[in-house]
Amino acid sequence: MTLQQLKYIIEIVNCGSMNLAAQKLFVSQPSLSNAVKELEKELGIEIFIRTNKGVTLSSSGQEFLGYARQIIEQTELLEQRYHKDKPARRLLAVSTQHYAFSVNAFVNLIKEYAQDEYDFTLRETKTHEIIDDVKNMRSEIGVLYLSKFNEQVIRKILQENDLCFKELFTANPHVFLSAKHPLANKDIVTFADLEPYPCLSFEQGIYNSFYFAEEIHSTISHRKNIYVSDRATLFNLSIGLNGYTISTGVLSEDLNGTNIIAIPLDSDEKICVGYIYNKYNHLSKLAQSYIKKLEHYIALSAKL
Repeated sequence: MTLQQLKYIIEIVNCGSMNLAAQKLFVSQPSLSNAVKELEKELGIEIFIRTNKGVTLSSSGQEFLGYARQIIEQTELLEQRYHKDKPARRLLAVSTQHYAFSVNAFVNLIKEYAQDEYDFTLRETKTHEIIDDVKNMRSEIGVLYLSKFNEQVIRKILQENDLCFKELFTANPHVFLSAKHPLANKDIVTFADLEPYPCLSFEQGIYNSFYFAEEIHSTISHRKNIYVSDRATLFNLSIGLNGYTISTGVLSEDLNGTNIIAIPLDSDEKICVGYIYNKYNHLSKLAQSYIKKLEHYIALSAKL
């Protein structure tokens, strides 16, 4: 077994394609495929399941990838320690629902670990894609929420895909709306109060089941609905159209300014926000540091 083979495995998973990985690694696809097959033969396991549509990690491959990432990370630390003229590249990928605190933690992580060269990926994306990213090791960490309504379904999907959920915090539902919204001065709002205004939601593509919605109370119908794909657009529509969305109440003035405020929603539901990870993957130091920064930022926001 060689470090090069381990790097090959990681790059194939990161790219999601043997062909793309070969191009990025500047090797031929047959050479890359043979290197993987030799490693599988040596270890006596099948790392990738090969189909006409490409390759996916097997259960053994998922476990192996966790150890491979650890070895490569430790190797990079050694290189950084003894070859100070060329800092090691660092790699972390995170997939998350549209939470400002996820972005804040990511910003702080990069500031702390910034080198002349590094690789980080942050995907604000759909619920199903978060699960799929972590399942297939495109991301090491995924951030999403559970509620009384979706918990049974989401936990079943996580269990089927060897994923674990770890709670970060539990919040009462709030509405995000413009600071100039007609309801901005209320201490608490009801669904009756919100009825005249557009309800803004993050679209979920073909996986648009109520269970995958980023907004709690997704089964409640509204006369006015607008679906968006990114947080900036949602907040712009909140300001321009007096729209609203339902979320945790945790905002970031650094990212969103003071134009958006959070007001408690009259609801008995709870939002349990947490992160998911592959149970076969030993979380890297970067992933652990990101989680600590999530916890720190959430705790800080709770005091405001």
